[in-house]
Amino acid sequence: MRHPKFVQVAREGRLTVITLDRPEVLNALHAPAHHELAAVFEEFASDPEQWVAIVTGRGPRAFCAGNDLKHRAASGRQPMPTSGFGGLTARFDLDKPVIAAVNGLALGGGFELALACDLIVADESAEFALPEVAVGLAALAGGLQRLPRQIGLKAAMAMALTGRRVRADELQRFGAVNEVTPAGNAVDGARRWAAEILRAAPLAVRASKQVMMSGVEAPSIAAGCLQQEGLPAVRAMRASEDAIEGPLAFAEHRQPRWQAR
Repeated sequence: MRHPKFVQVAREGRLTVITLDRPEVLNALHAPAHHELAAVFEEFASDPEQWVAIVTGRGPRAFCAGNDLKHRAASGRQPMPTSGFGGLTARFDLDKPVIAAVNGLALGGGFELALACDLIVADESAEFALPEVAVGLAALAGGLQRLPRQIGLKAAMAMALTGRRVRADELQRFGAVNEVTPAGNAVDGARRWAAEILRAAPLAVRASKQVMMSGVEAPSIAAGCLQQEGLPAVRAMRASEDAIEGPLAFAEHRQPRWQAR
C-alpha cells in the first residue's frame, strides 16, 4: 500500500513494523483505518522477504483504544474488511508471526487486536480491557473466544462481564503477556523477540505456528498430531531447501543461510 493515512509501515530487513497512527483519538480505529490495515497485512503476508511483523500504536498513551465511536456516530455503520478489526482479528490464515507491542491503553477492539497477535510485549503503563458491556455492546472481534483460551475461563469472565481494566503485570501472571518492559520500551522489547524468531528457520516457524493453532482446535492431542502432516506450512517446510540447510549448517558448525523456499 502506498502512502497510507492512518498507519505507518516500516520494513527493517525481514521485519515489518506497523504503527497505528491516530494518536489524537488514542489510535482508535475507524472503517478507513481498518481497510488500510487489511491491505498492510495482506502485503506482509504475500511478501516473501518479510518474515515477522510488529504492531504498535503511535504515542505513549495508547496502543489502540478500540473502535472510534465518535466517527461511527457521525458517519454511521460502515463495512469492515473481511479480515476483521485492524485487518487481523478474523484473519486465520496468516502463518507468519505477529508481535503486539502495547504502549498504554489496549481497550475493546485494541485488546482484541493484541490478543490476535502471537506474542504480546507490553510496557509497565499498559492497561487492557473489554469495556463493551458498559456501552451496550459485546467484544465480538474474537476477544470473547481468545481471552478464555489465553487466561482461563474465570479470569476472562471477570474481565468481559465487568469491563474492568487489567494491568500488564497481571496479564503476564495469567500468561497472556510475554514480557513487561519499562514504560516506553515495548517496541524495543518486541524487536528483541522478533530478532530471536528471525534467527530460526522461517518455514519451520510458520509450520510451528500453524500446527499449534490447528492443534488448539483439535478434539484431542492425538487428532492434532494426525492432522498436522496435511497442513500447508508443514508440507512446505518438509519440501524446502531450509530442511536440508539446517542440518548441514549444524554439521559444519556454521550459521544457517535460510532461503524460505
